[in-house]
Amino acid sequence: MTQTLHSSLVKPTLQTPFHIDFDWWQKNERDWRVYLHSYLCPEHKVLFADWEFAEEVDWVDPETAEVHSVDGLQHVLMTHCARQEGFITQQTALVDSMFRMFLANGNTSLTPIEMAEHLGRQPIIILKTLSGGRVYKGLRPCLG
Repeated sequence: MTQTLHSSLVKPTLQTPFHIDFDWWQKNERDWRVYLHSYLCPEHKVLFADWEFAEEVDWVDPETAEVHSVDGLQHVLMTHCARQEGFITQQTALVDSMFRMFLANGNTSLTPIEMAEHLGRQPIIILKTLSGGRVYKGLRPCLG
């Protein structure tokens, strides 16, 4: 399991890995499923309009073959919706693009340099956004 670094203890660099810290959502009393639901493709928005998304399902990482228990809604996003054309575009706001990217990759940690390669953005802008005093959508530094 990935540990999150306390933001006051680390000064992130371009080599610092980040991820979505779902504990941050809980500590800040935020229902991250509301945000996840908004990222569903039109087909799944209709299909799962009344689903609670509380159950967990097993997901196999295609690169490492590790089995992870993930939220059902997150699973739908990772296996279908995130693979649809237009899930992330150049017009998508930077923070939203990073959040979507982590949903699409199973929340595998990435450095600002790696994120920049995926998103076509400048690594230094990503670092400045993520290393400021505000935590955006639970995007935080982590230990691998």
